[in-house]
Amino acid sequence: MASEVMIDPYTVDSSPPHETESGGKKTWEELRRSVNETMKSLIMLGSSPPTSFTFRMVPEGAVVGGNRWLGRLYFLGTPEKARENSLLYADLVEEEGSEEELGKPVLAWTNLLDILQPSWSSGQLSREEQLMLERKRMGSYGITSYDCAGAKGRFVFPANSCLYMCEDRDLTCDLPSSIPVLPKLIETSCAGARLDPKICPVCADIMAFVHNNDIWVTSLNTFQEMQLTFTQVDPDSSRLEDNPLTAGVPSFVMSEEFDRYTGYWWQPVADQSSAGEVQTLRVLYEEVDEGKVEILRIFAPSSQDSDGVDEYRYPRAGSANASSVLKIVEFQVNSFGPVVGSRQERHLVEPLTTHCPWAEYLVRAGWTPDGKYVYAQVLDRSQQHLRLLLIPVDCFVPVMDGDIDMLSLDLTTYPPVQCIYEESNSIWINVHDILHFFPQTFENEISFVWASQKSGYRHLYHVTSSVSSSGAPRTLPEGEGTVPVPSCGQGQMLEEKPLTSGEWDVVGKQVWVDEKRAIVFFTGLKDTPLEMHLYAVSYAHPSDIVRLTETGYSHIVTMNSDCSMFVTTYSNICSSPVSMVCKVQHDLQGRLSAPLSSLLQQMPLCPSYQSPEMFSYDSQSGYHHYGMFFRPTCYRPGVRYPTVLFVYGGPQVQLVSNSFKGLRFLRLHTLAAHGYAVVVVDGRGSCHRGLMFEGSVKDRLGTVEIVDQVEGLQYVAANYDFVDINRVAIHGWSYGGYLALMGLVQRPDVFKLAVAGAPVVSWKLYDTGYTERYMSLPHVNVLGYLRGSVLNYIKEFPDEENRLLIVHGLIDENVHFHHTSKLVTALVKACKPHRLQVYPNERHGIRSHESNEHYKTLLLSFLQDNL
Repeated sequence: MASEVMIDPYTVDSSPPHETESGGKKTWEELRRSVNETMKSLIMLGSSPPTSFTFRMVPEGAVVGGNRWLGRLYFLGTPEKARENSLLYADLVEEEGSEEELGKPVLAWTNLLDILQPSWSSGQLSREEQLMLERKRMGSYGITSYDCAGAKGRFVFPANSCLYMCEDRDLTCDLPSSIPVLPKLIETSCAGARLDPKICPVCADIMAFVHNNDIWVTSLNTFQEMQLTFTQVDPDSSRLEDNPLTAGVPSFVMSEEFDRYTGYWWQPVADQSSAGEVQTLRVLYEEVDEGKVEILRIFAPSSQDSDGVDEYRYPRAGSANASSVLKIVEFQVNSFGPVVGSRQERHLVEPLTTHCPWAEYLVRAGWTPDGKYVYAQVLDRSQQHLRLLLIPVDCFVPVMDGDIDMLSLDLTTYPPVQCIYEESNSIWINVHDILHFFPQTFENEISFVWASQKSGYRHLYHVTSSVSSSGAPRTLPEGEGTVPVPSCGQGQMLEEKPLTSGEWDVVGKQVWVDEKRAIVFFTGLKDTPLEMHLYAVSYAHPSDIVRLTETGYSHIVTMNSDCSMFVTTYSNICSSPVSMVCKVQHDLQGRLSAPLSSLLQQMPLCPSYQSPEMFSYDSQSGYHHYGMFFRPTCYRPGVRYPTVLFVYGGPQVQLVSNSFKGLRFLRLHTLAAHGYAVVVVDGRGSCHRGLMFEGSVKDRLGTVEIVDQVEGLQYVAANYDFVDINRVAIHGWSYGGYLALMGLVQRPDVFKLAVAGAPVVSWKLYDTGYTERYMSLPHVNVLGYLRGSVLNYIKEFPDEENRLLIVHGLIDENVHFHHTSKLVTALVKACKPHRLQVYPNERHGIRSHESNEHYKTLLLSFLQDNL
């Protein structure tokens, strides 16, 4: 445990930070007005840079005004004088002349849509749409996502609880034009939400979507619809127990803890049997069975149900998970749309659990680019063993009446399911999306780029594995004959070539591969764990890694398909985001990229804005730790101020980085603007520092984090002149709320107050995917669950009043209000003082303006009165 800090004899400001001119404390109404005024003055911090980029290139030789026209860059952004996201574009033009002569031209944002509606957010979101936004942690308004058929320039997007489409012009023959496109409502006979829309990559006139937990397709020309899957036993019932199956919809754990938000995938090429005007299209999908998953019922005042109760499938640690199977459904389309009656289901002859009986989670799935194989990543329940499986399409056989007709199959030519990569880890395996298959050069080999943390840090590998084309026979029970069946052992790995190495992580959701030049582009933290950059490395002859982005900033990057240009949105802790389009160059000495155009220029900071500052120190744990602090806006040298230690502290999150702390940190800016010092520390357990650093909390959540938080706080108090170590509050949300409670019981001598938002109080009550990854199964780690439960420290909570404030949304479907209910019951039983604030219509995050205003006012009032 960190030693106590000796405070230098600076002046301690003992006056409340919210005094009125007469010297008294501010009233609730005065604090509320102050919150609103502060938010208005800092509103530019909440302005969102463009996101969700799509490049659409034009043939070489297109010229506009004597300059080369490259194409269009589509993105989501907020138009001028608007408050909601829309679908925008900018024309990419390369001007003649040197960079020094031209500078960096600023691209104009043009709204693709001729918007007739007053607002893209005017419609009431369905429950399913609300929950999807919660899983994706999306807080923006308006158009939040879109899918695009790039070659045709066709877009589909959800808005107003409906689906819309629009089509930009044919850029191969037309010159740039700013004429907006009228979005067209995609008509439907479905009553209810249509989720996860995807345009078919083979036929851009066809779109799939999920409705009522089944997959549908529609023609974007005629709006003729066809239902592809039929999992709902009683489609009209709202009772979860009546319909345990879903198609194309990932389970709660899969989307919340494994970041997979879809459950179906279009085959990237048409079936080879397609001929003439008729095409056969295929959709791979996941059928989920949640029949054994516990149903939780949450009182929801705003629920549309007459009894005001919402139902959720939620597997708590140690309980049954959902089970999954992969299936294919194929159907035919012609110029009029889906051909009614052409639907055909295909099932695996033997489920994946036959090949991997230990597999608990289907974490990733999809197609190889040539459409010959399906791939699947399966993970065991302890999340320490993973296999990448390659499944020939021929393994999916037609079914009749839901069953495989074994008699109609020629099993002698049945190909095997093969494992082409396998890894194990004694800590845990962090699932990722980095996987790029190369075109097959030989029928018996397959190569791909893969990422693994086997070295302790996530790095890239070029893997080549053998692929067998035939199965081996086995003898069935007497009377059933002998048939070939799939074999699924460790495939022979012919080569595994490291492309990157060192004590740093490859990060991000994808890599970009230039197969002509044999280069992999990726984002990583090679230069510093505080800055994400774009790098390039040869996969044919791995040698030095080359950085393409400027240091001193953290970059979020999207590349185009041929890796000739990219757009980066970058910032640092002192400057707001900038978006730049850059071209990739291969002929400049020591330089692989050059700026092409500016998409978003740096915005001037408002006078009241004060940037946080970063610090670092060598921890007693043996690691180098990073942190940041916000000085009070009213800071005067030598004056010590009441301090808030803002904490998350759990796995998968990094709070401290050299990037602009705007929208996500408005709460901390508000605290600083009202006279508080704020300290943030990334201790052991946080991500992007290697698996050993993150794995320090393995099987002991809640027992090491507070040590690091206190050590960081005391470092700042000892080395800077503004922290009053005798007036410190600890505040956090979710895992941070959990640590706020743990901080108050473990170090009541350090923390005078705790404000715990949506806190976990017992890991037995949280979901399987997260909890068991870090804590193992409850019966395996009995002592760890006891030590990590807030409920076992009730007697340690202070007996003084006004030291604990608990805040929770009543309809939180992630950390259920049941956690807070258990905690409050235990506190009442022990006669421990506390305050509780419930927001009846809020989920895990507070979204409504009214609730946000009340929460920030409550926080300032509680701190003013008690810190």
